[in-house]
Amino acid sequence: MIRVRSNKWVVLVVITMVSFITNLDATIVIIGLPSLAEDLNASMNAGLWTITSFYITSTVFLLPSGRWSDIFGAKRIFVWGFGLFTVATALCGTANSVEWLIGYRFLQGAGAAMAMASATPLLMQAFPPNQLGVALGVNNISWVTGSLLGPVTGGALIGEFGWRSMFFVAVPFGVIGLLAGILVLSNKTLKEEAKTDWPGILTFGLGLTAMLIVLSEGQVWGWSSGRTLGLLSLSLLLWIAFVMLELKARHPLFELKLLTFRNYSIGLALTMSYCIGYFSVTILLTLYLQEAQGLTPLEAGMLFIPLSAPQLLTAPLGGKLADRFGPALLILLGSFLIGLSLLLLGQLDDQMSNMAVIIPLGIISAATGLSWPSLAKVVLTAAPREHEGAASGMFWTLYNLCRAVSQALALVIVQLAAHSSVSGSFQGLNMSKNQLIHATNTGFIYFLSNDTKLTCAAIQK
Repeated sequence: MIRVRSNKWVVLVVITMVSFITNLDATIVIIGLPSLAEDLNASMNAGLWTITSFYITSTVFLLPSGRWSDIFGAKRIFVWGFGLFTVATALCGTANSVEWLIGYRFLQGAGAAMAMASATPLLMQAFPPNQLGVALGVNNISWVTGSLLGPVTGGALIGEFGWRSMFFVAVPFGVIGLLAGILVLSNKTLKEEAKTDWPGILTFGLGLTAMLIVLSEGQVWGWSSGRTLGLLSLSLLLWIAFVMLELKARHPLFELKLLTFRNYSIGLALTMSYCIGYFSVTILLTLYLQEAQGLTPLEAGMLFIPLSAPQLLTAPLGGKLADRFGPALLILLGSFLIGLSLLLLGQLDDQMSNMAVIIPLGIISAATGLSWPSLAKVVLTAAPREHEGAASGMFWTLYNLCRAVSQALALVIVQLAAHSSVSGSFQGLNMSKNQLIHATNTGFIYFLSNDTKLTCAAIQK
């Protein structure tokens, strides 16, 4: 077998390639959601579950994947996970119903979780602490590039070849990334084998699924209906059971003792604030641009470019500044600028203005490039190195959890603000143009308020 000499920069290239592919796929699906739902004759809620299903399994399996990286070696988990992601991506393109597509997205999310949870330990093993910020900043460029190319590429592909092409286009890149990982990465010495906390996985996963079903269906069922309240109660009971199980487990997946490290817990709180605000933007703007303003997927995708492009410059700079001056100032600056941008987006009106969209998205992008490497470094270096896999798993679990909740919550706010039923298709929102614009503006202002509260709470702590 051909072997490539493993060094820190080669490892970074491989990890960066895989990060690019996974984020490319995520952004393409969001921009293609209206076309996908229309072609499969899916309701709005069912269409959104093609996104939610991915986040459920990518969240649930981050915890065990971080643990498995500690036990079996990060390379092994990375390769198996990314292999599953690539196969599931190809299957998504063959789905002939929304139910099959949702099922394949569940598999895709599980594979992405394994690759994501093991990627960060691979970087931490390859780079010394004084260069880790730079590595995380460069790796962030891959997420940025995926976000940059995803909406534009997706819009062009969907218009020319249909929604299935947005999955098929990622498969060749997946195969290349998988082969590179097999040849380049090396496995660290394995630790003593421990049992997987399957009761913890079950209670956490079912609790998350129940909560997201409540957010998706509560408007249809009625927020005070027996089904809604019963499922919400079940979700809370499952998560209480999860915490109790983790406190007693000999080898817990969720290392709750890591929360006793002040910088780690503060970093997680700030991560929650960032994700809930940031990931609402794509759903709300997709509704505004494609549904309210009638733009095509390609036209909408072009307007999403400013949400990514500035980070190509600020992400490496943010990593260097974090290594040199410390992360606190950059995190606060980024949070302030993102809040300001959400305020601006909350003022959109019925007259389409490209600059009213471009300027706030550009600010969000630049702020994210500066602050995200700092935030990631705070979290990932605050935990002991012997728990680096578990710490990474907890970090990315919260990241994905808030991402899923943010996007589901965005739809709830739109529905409540417009006093609209969700029984129609994604293309038939049963809202007037003015209702939908008012609803999306309300969503931006809500997430601004939430971002401010969480950030202030983290600073006070």
